Amino acid sequence: MYLIMVYDIKEERVNKVLKIARKYLNWVQNSVLEGEISDAGLEKLKMELKAVINPDEDSIVFYLMRTTRYTSREIMGIEKGERDIII
Repeated sequence: MYLIMVYDIKEERVNKVLKIARKYLNWVQNSVLEGEISDAGLEKLKMELKAVINPDEDSIVFYLMRTTRYTSREIMGIEKGERDIII
């Protein structure tokens, strides 16, 4: 599946969250990562993040797409991060 992860994390935890997420996804923008991930990989990612975040202060949103067939991506301005997969 294809996953876009968007997060809003308190500053003291943001580097830990980014480090965990980059093991599974490609960083594309401040607080945004995306990429192909298996169901098992998604569960591992969620478990690792759950151990770091404070659910009363932090927020993570996962956009799950079973296929990228009907998606497109446009960039206005500079492209941040590194991408392994281009839609």
